[in-house]
Amino acid sequence: MPKLKIEGGNLLTGNIEISGSKNSAVALLPAAILCSSKSKILSVPKIRDIEYLLKILEVLNCKYEIKNQELEIDTTSLKNFPIPEDLSEQMRASYYFMGTLLARFHYAEISFPGGCVIGARPIDLHIKGFEALGAKVTLIKNKYIIEAEELTGAHIHLDFASVGATINIMLAASRAKGETIIENAAQEPEIVNVAEFLISAGCEITGAGTNKIRIMGRENLDNGEINVCPDRIEAATYIIMGALIGKNLCIKNLNLNHIESVLKKLSECGVSYETKENEVIISKCTKILPTSIVTETYPGFPTDIQPPFATLLTQANGISSILETIYESRFKYAESLKSMGAITITEQNLLTIKGHTKLTAQNLYVPDLRGGAALVLASLIAEGTSYLDNISLILRGYEDIVEKLTNVGAKIQIIE
Repeated sequence: MPKLKIEGGNLLTGNIEISGSKNSAVALLPAAILCSSKSKILSVPKIRDIEYLLKILEVLNCKYEIKNQELEIDTTSLKNFPIPEDLSEQMRASYYFMGTLLARFHYAEISFPGGCVIGARPIDLHIKGFEALGAKVTLIKNKYIIEAEELTGAHIHLDFASVGATINIMLAASRAKGETIIENAAQEPEIVNVAEFLISAGCEITGAGTNKIRIMGRENLDNGEINVCPDRIEAATYIIMGALIGKNLCIKNLNLNHIESVLKKLSECGVSYETKENEVIISKCTKILPTSIVTETYPGFPTDIQPPFATLLTQANGISSILETIYESRFKYAESLKSMGAITITEQNLLTIKGHTKLTAQNLYVPDLRGGAALVLASLIAEGTSYLDNISLILRGYEDIVEKLTNVGAKIQIIE
């Protein structure tokens, strides 16, 4: 099995270009089958999740061409085949085919979605939304069968502002008869990106990016085109990296508004940085201050960034805390940080970190995508050479991470 070999203690200088958003792209590819013939998605990241989504499109008899990260999808021969378990279990985002197949064919058959094990992550809100639109949902062993004679717009209130449920209901409603209103909708930038794609294909959507979205379904959608928005989680990860080991490290092609909560928290920690229109320039902070973090839905502090930020807080002078309110099993990486010398205490959904502690290299096991990012950061600042196993989870969400880090001075490579 391949591993990451990381030699710690090297300053990073130069430019890192941010890729298209993983969380947006993995919804946009399933959304493409809402188009009757053609669609185009630009700035598609080269990550493992995209590879598996393309395989699902092949199962559905779609043709596609990808060149220079521009993906053209042809759905003229689309067939509604069941999505097999060996593909659906590879990623959480496979559940978006529930909404799109339901919208196109009024029938979807798909095995349980997979993804990182960071908590229960139920899809009950998705199912309630489909049922509100007129669908019947049946669970047989590990397979969902979702069917409807017709889909009709509905007024849907989400008990929790779930990104996945908001997008999936929006996808299903895009071809429903009449107007659908989603109350307490999630407001993440990825939702806006998906809405822009649907609008380009002919759907009428207002309110995306607010807590109330209106969708006026259309019988026929086609020729959708979108540029995947910059990956705010990747951007924040590399900015945190710069605060730990940067020397005029420039993070380019990002949207500053999308990471405002992270930049604010870095400032609270005494980290200085320079911002331009779409970039951040940052160097190592020699005196990091402790802080308290509570993860929240957007525009609050993102749960996907708390693991990398925890690595930063191991170098803060004092006691910090992270309260995780989104996923109950997101602190698995903390034990690995402790093995490297960090002082961490986990109590249910609260992580306490006492810094400043010196980290030493270890053999590490990646527990999930964002926990893996935390361990990459820890290895880059540790004394010695670390080896990370189960790295396929990291490659799910960070395009060309080895090349990007090598180009700015990191000693990192994939070995067998």
